[in-house]
Amino acid sequence: MKYVPTDINPYLGLFARYLREQGLPVTQQRLAVARCLFTSSRHQSVEDLDMVLRRNDLRLGKATIYRTLDLLVRSGLVEEHDFGEGFRRYEHRLSRDPVHHHLVCIESGEVIEFRSEELRRIVKETAARHGFRPTHHKLVIFGLSRSSQESGADVPYRGITCPIETA
Repeated sequence: MKYVPTDINPYLGLFARYLREQGLPVTQQRLAVARCLFTSSRHQSVEDLDMVLRRNDLRLGKATIYRTLDLLVRSGLVEEHDFGEGFRRYEHRLSRDPVHHHLVCIESGEVIEFRSEELRRIVKETAARHGFRPTHHKLVIFGLSRSSQESGADVPYRGITCPIETA
């Protein structure tokens, strides 16, 4: 399970500092979006955040949520993901090990995080072999989660498969 910090005040402080450094106001709306994201163990969409904020009697415009997410991504405290669903998801980078990868279920949308020392080694060795200095990398594996398979889900037929795409 994803790490969620028990005290998010230092992270809210970092976001507030970033906003001030950019000459932007530190508003309660921006802090509410950040708080909502920092206290979540899930990869949140704008719709997810809007729903949580509304449950807490905070009615922010979606434009405010989008603009705040953009600021959070630019600050480096949040990472944006496109898992091919037609919308973006966001996760805080406050974990004890921010370098991780994702398994995405094409049936349920479930996102499973995993870490791999072997992948970390491969990235390092491949970069060194090519004289490349990596700054970051992403690996997303799409397929069916165990629960989706157990409920009878199957990979949809998508026409002829190119022989080099088969595993």
